[in-house]
Amino acid sequence: MPDLAPPPTLDQLIDDLISREGGYSNHPADRGGPTKFGITEAVARAHGYTGSMALLPQVEAAAIYRRLYWLRPRFDQVARRAPRIASELFDTGANMGPGVAVTFLQRALTALNRNGKDYPDLRPDGRIGPVTLSALDSFIKLRGPAGEIVLLRALEAMQGERYLRLAEKRPANEAFLYGWLANRLGQDD
Repeated sequence: MPDLAPPPTLDQLIDDLISREGGYSNHPADRGGPTKFGITEAVARAHGYTGSMALLPQVEAAAIYRRLYWLRPRFDQVARRAPRIASELFDTGANMGPGVAVTFLQRALTALNRNGKDYPDLRPDGRIGPVTLSALDSFIKLRGPAGEIVLLRALEAMQGERYLRLAEKRPANEAFLYGWLANRLGQDD
């Protein structure tokens, strides 16, 4: 297993995400409509931003990522246990929705629990609560740093498969597939 660099801080995660997402976009194939720094107009409006999306300040985008894509889904709680897992969940959640990212985690932890010998199966409800955190604690205690890498690989495998399904289901998404695979997978290796 490769040695990994120390996990980035939340500010670094947000800066890296904003850098990957780029500036203003209004791609005709993007169902999210106008976006800036990866923040869709609908999300910006729900967060209280009323201005032009082309003028969304980076500090506002960072605040949205912190609140809606880190604190609300409780990735901060995951980071206390497994910072690299939290980083992956944050990035996946920003791109696919936090509930999807959490469901990936719950499915992976269940598949890795050796038929319930290590901890009980999880119901993939897309929410981090005490049962999910307890399963993660048990997994990390049992498997250690190598287990964290394996769990990261499982999360990325599910993410990659979902990108392929999205492109197959809606051919317009093929416009984004290469970028998703190039910029979203393998970021923690």
